[in-house]
Amino acid sequence: MTPVRYLKGDATDPQAGGPKIITHICNDLGGWGKGFVLAISARWPQPEAAYRAWHQTGAAGGFALGAVQLVPVRADILVANLIGQRGMKTGSKGPPVRYPAIEAGLATIGDKAVELGASVHMPRIGCGLAGGKWEQIEPLVERTLSARGVAVTVYDFGG
Repeated sequence: MTPVRYLKGDATDPQAGGPKIITHICNDLGGWGKGFVLAISARWPQPEAAYRAWHQTGAAGGFALGAVQLVPVRADILVANLIGQRGMKTGSKGPPVRYPAIEAGLATIGDKAVELGASVHMPRIGCGLAGGKWEQIEPLVERTLSARGVAVTVYDFGG
């Protein structure tokens, strides 16, 4: 098992050589405009455009909880749009985070990372607007990525 590495920094500027997959959580409503996605959009237009087009295809196009869209943004970087959030607001059914969907999406990302020999980079996914708890998400990261030998770096914003 490769231990998760924690760094202060910007997950949109991954600190590693070779192929890299930047992973983040998206909602299932097609909304893109708050949280980490703003940092992604500030750096590259492709992930937002791809996500919005994917949302338009609906379930027929594979847009569903647990699904992943891999968007190339540089020769050595893919951005993984992972649908791991039901809706956008905390309500009577609790926060919008969906742990089983995140685990399914991370497994898909793990398959691609192994295939490409890529490392995976992310903020503390699912813990911002989605309302999740890192102590529940970290074991999913370890089980789907680290246990398969995928190098994972988690970034806490700041220098």
